[in-house]
Amino acid sequence: MTLQMDAPTTATDEYPTRKTGEPALLYRRDPVVWGSGDDGPFSSEEIGAYDERGYTQIENLVTADEVRSYQTELERLGSDPQLREDERVIVEPASDEVRSVFEVHRISRVFSGLVHDPRLVDRARQILGSDVYVHQSRVNYKPGFGGGSFYWHSDFETWHAEDGMPRMRAVSFSIALTDNFPHNGALMIMPGSHRTFVSCVGETPDDHYRSSLRSQHVGTPDQGSLTVLAERHGIDVLTGGAGGATVFDSNCMHGSGGNITPYPRSNVFIVFNSVENACARPFAASGPRPEFLSARDFTPAGR
Repeated sequence: MTLQMDAPTTATDEYPTRKTGEPALLYRRDPVVWGSGDDGPFSSEEIGAYDERGYTQIENLVTADEVRSYQTELERLGSDPQLREDERVIVEPASDEVRSVFEVHRISRVFSGLVHDPRLVDRARQILGSDVYVHQSRVNYKPGFGGGSFYWHSDFETWHAEDGMPRMRAVSFSIALTDNFPHNGALMIMPGSHRTFVSCVGETPDDHYRSSLRSQHVGTPDQGSLTVLAERHGIDVLTGGAGGATVFDSNCMHGSGGNITPYPRSNVFIVFNSVENACARPFAASGPRPEFLSARDFTPAGR
């Protein structure tokens, strides 16, 4: 079930971005929840709260033993000198420390089973109302005394503009591998912001991913739009223990500050997209990003 990278985009562009000189706030045209409370592990109350806020948190989604295994693998990946030469490894622009390792479920046997784990896949199917495939996976490092920030952004804006994802029918799982405190660069989300799409300015340069993964400028929301969303929705700082997960909608406005504390903050991040929402040609770029950022294998996960 693999779509060729040169497949045409047949869907109407419901979320135009990077096409005009002025930013805009657009109404969401897609459901948030495509399934129901009867379709999976989430209760009706939990799925309703996710629909309203755009995210939910799950304590202890993975066990303490699994967390220790993932932490050991995280250290191994980050210290592997051969892996540092791989394009899938992104380093901090200032410190040259590892920032992210993409396509980690293909690089690491330890993480490979996680993308088919029913604890994740069944919840993704329930939210998206269909079989799902892995659009992207990565581990993020935010070491003490040096972990950089991730500026405010909607993942869907990039996935739509540069990957050709037609609709807001994807969900992200961020599994904490360290404790998340308010002071060590915890994830921040504007609850309810998933119902507004921020159309960004600036044309997408060729091979934009090479610079944007280290520090993104094109495709980031303007300060005026961010101010409107923050004043309308507020900002939640998501804390919790290692092994917990944050599940959030593809269009949530989110970001995180740098980490100047001694306490690292690392996570494994998996994006599930509906098989009925497969990516085609980008809506605002000359060509799609590499497969380690935007998978073109739409084989259902967990099957």
